[in-house]
Amino acid sequence: MSKRHALICALSVFLAASVASGCGSDSASETCTIEGDTPEFVTTLGCQSDFDVLASEPLVSTIPGARSLKIVMDQVDEDALYFQDSKLYQIHYEFASAHLSGDGLPFVGSLEQFNTTEYYSLSRRFILGAVTRYEGPGLWVFEISPYDTASADMITRAYRSISTNSFFDGELYFHPTSDNVARVLPELPSDIKTVTTEEIFAGIDYQPLNLAESYGRLRFMEAATLDTQYPSFRDLIVLDKVPNDISVVAGIITEEFQTPLSHINVLSQNRGTPNMGLRGAVTNAELRALDGKWVRLEVKALDWNISEVTQEEADAWWEDHRPSAVQVPGLDLSVMGLVDMKDLLDTNMAQKERIKTAIPAFGGKASHYAELATVTDVPVPTAFAIPIFYYDQFLEENGFKTRIATMLEDANFRDNPMLRDATLKTLRDDMKLAPINTDFIAALTTKLETDFAGIRMRFRSSTNAEDLEGFTGAGLYTSKSGELADPTSPIEDAIRTVWSSVWFFRAFEEREFRSIEHLQVGMALLVHRSFPDEYANGVAITANIFDSSGLNPAFYINVQRGEASVVKPLPGVTSDQILYQFYNPNQPAIYLGHSTEVPTGEHVLTPTQLFEVGKALDAIHQHFAESYGGDPSVFYGMDVEFKFDDLVPGGDVELQVKQARPHPGRGQ
Repeated sequence: MSKRHALICALSVFLAASVASGCGSDSASETCTIEGDTPEFVTTLGCQSDFDVLASEPLVSTIPGARSLKIVMDQVDEDALYFQDSKLYQIHYEFASAHLSGDGLPFVGSLEQFNTTEYYSLSRRFILGAVTRYEGPGLWVFEISPYDTASADMITRAYRSISTNSFFDGELYFHPTSDNVARVLPELPSDIKTVTTEEIFAGIDYQPLNLAESYGRLRFMEAATLDTQYPSFRDLIVLDKVPNDISVVAGIITEEFQTPLSHINVLSQNRGTPNMGLRGAVTNAELRALDGKWVRLEVKALDWNISEVTQEEADAWWEDHRPSAVQVPGLDLSVMGLVDMKDLLDTNMAQKERIKTAIPAFGGKASHYAELATVTDVPVPTAFAIPIFYYDQFLEENGFKTRIATMLEDANFRDNPMLRDATLKTLRDDMKLAPINTDFIAALTTKLETDFAGIRMRFRSSTNAEDLEGFTGAGLYTSKSGELADPTSPIEDAIRTVWSSVWFFRAFEEREFRSIEHLQVGMALLVHRSFPDEYANGVAITANIFDSSGLNPAFYINVQRGEASVVKPLPGVTSDQILYQFYNPNQPAIYLGHSTEVPTGEHVLTPTQLFEVGKALDAIHQHFAESYGGDPSVFYGMDVEFKFDDLVPGGDVELQVKQARPHPGRGQ
């Protein structure tokens, strides 16, 4: 032990008012190191309490139920090891700069120099990492940053020192946090026990998806019956599987784990309702004892709570927490004609204002798409918009407006969900058979023959009640393809199908929940080429939804091979789930899950394709920050859809971005 390290050990003993620090011993003391006030660091962990005092939630909590304690090993001081107060010093640099700079040691430079030297240089001074406790599987794990290039020797020395100077000696595992880190695994000696992300996940019982609190009646249901049963918005639902869709409910617990970008989690975020995964939920004794009772559910980052309440308490809570009404932009029926993206926005306005101004005539999706099309180096399909005027014309000419108004005034329709579902289906069926204005179809046919000859087209929903700040309306409506030259898939059928989707049961329920006036919702259409030869499709958030500190920027990406849905997968089908640290050198990709549609050991996208996605996400994030990224206290990220498609038969697949809208946030 160096004289300096001995002095620091003595100081840590003094700061901790410890009776047995263990400094300088060959193994960790069985006595707690910390007694009294919290020290800024210790050099040994004597008991679980020591860890709990110094640890914090990890900055990037991709695996739930974790607490982390940062470590620094100083190679210029005989591998002196420090367990830093990770609540006080959120990053390694802050601790090293405060305690290991000068006074006989080399000075610690700027943060930029520190990051470059200590994560990417083999001649580095410090070995940096964290000890993480995963409560679910009951593991103590040593981890380094996903972009760290530490050698096998560095990892081995840090692992052995942590193990020797901790109460969990012999129980420590090394967890490679990325493919980049996993490269050293074959070089590690046999005494270094390792564990994979998949193995950690397998031992976790609880998955927090949307952090929130709610009151409701607890009900057990099967996902397969949600199309024929009608849960109330006051029900908290326990499900055997992850459903592709669900009407408004007070909260969701699924026995299967979900992805953060799954459709029902986006719905939960939009609604502000709790959502969690819990292995064994259907047979969970605590939940079963509350079946049919009024309960309070709270989903938190590390645990969850459920307790019985009275109906009066639930009523009072709902009275105080009734969701605020969504103020949708009024309908602008003055805009007629088919409008190319380049002509859709008023470029004399500020970005946010021109998008808002366009929505009453063109809906949220088309208006954001028009702005997306202006982003340099982001490839988007050539597109045009059919304004809301033609949807309104269709309703008026076929008598649907009067019919809908009568329907909405019917008390039986309002009070009976089964009748409501059947009535809405009849309305949709009739809309799919009703005639469309012939002048409109003639103009549309001319447009398609002139600009998109021989191309199959995708008609996409774009209402004035979606892609708004605080209300995405994700998945409420539908899209459909059609082609002039294909009598089996006429464009008229595609248009009517999309227009009629305004009256989907779940779309109606969602609007009702948020007090949206149904007849104030209009449907425009965003029209571009379809993608019949998809190589891959994906969704992404242009921010790190697992990082509550803002210190670890990254993109969260779900991507799947072919046309298999990412947000509404078939049972047993999973996608690549990636935390892509685009802004860090080497741009490591952390795979939190793997696609079932590619061979084991392979990824959906090549590194080059992933980099193309990263460049597009970066450009989109920077561009829309003008509109949505102004408040640093509010989560900002754009929800992006993309595809890789064979645009030229036999050629290379190419990236195409289909959508960018503000993400509602990750829950609080």
